[in-house]
Amino acid sequence: MTEALAQLPAGWRIRTVRADSGFFDQALLAFLEQRGLPYIIVARMTTQIKARLGGSTICWREIAPGYAVGSFAAKLHGWADTRRFIVVRETVREDKDSVGRRLLDVPGYTFRIWVTNRTEAPEELWRDYNQRATIEQRIEELKNDLHVGGFCAKAFYTTEAAFLSTLLAYNLLAVYQARVTAEEGWRKPSTLRAAVFVCGALLGRAGRKLVLRFSQNGGGLAKHRALIDKAKEVKTAIAPLLPRARRPQVDWDTLSPGGAGI
Repeated sequence: MTEALAQLPAGWRIRTVRADSGFFDQALLAFLEQRGLPYIIVARMTTQIKARLGGSTICWREIAPGYAVGSFAAKLHGWADTRRFIVVRETVREDKDSVGRRLLDVPGYTFRIWVTNRTEAPEELWRDYNQRATIEQRIEELKNDLHVGGFCAKAFYTTEAAFLSTLLAYNLLAVYQARVTAEEGWRKPSTLRAAVFVCGALLGRAGRKLVLRFSQNGGGLAKHRALIDKAKEVKTAIAPLLPRARRPQVDWDTLSPGGAGI
């Protein structure tokens, strides 16, 4: 977290920190508070919290049929400060799965609970938390599609370099989708590979020149020509480019390997 904040561009601010129960920790909460960062973090169901949920100290307010919200302040064991907790209580229904934890002492309901240093109404914070980034899906794509978890070198920095290189490739795929195939919506790297990048081709020669011949059918030449033309329309360069000695000659039927990139 310290490293991430140090890399934050000048003039940027963090609106709020949203995290699951793995980050429900006194040290992290104090860290965020010392830096004046707002947060909404899922609370773990400790014995002390369960007792509060099962008691009569929370003033529940119904916000929709089957849903009620409340809040309370508590100083848990080992904490230096009292903090605010917000709770969403949902009535268990036979025709619908209820999200949250059930408590033996409070049958008929499930509970979701967060700790926060923000002052808005519980339902507003609940909606805010539900808009958190889909980081779990991004991690899954990195692991399953780009195999970021499939290597471990003897030296730490070698492993980190490979890991960061994979992240760079993933980010380039994201830029490509935003610039070239935005109308298709977000697609996983494995989907991009099958739907965009893979096509039939033959490696051969034209005279003494090594060439790669794209297939004319099956989404080959026609598909890739349109995508490359669209990528060339982008006016803002993704990164500074080295000066070219000559302008590349476009030859779609005999595209030399390494002579073009998508």
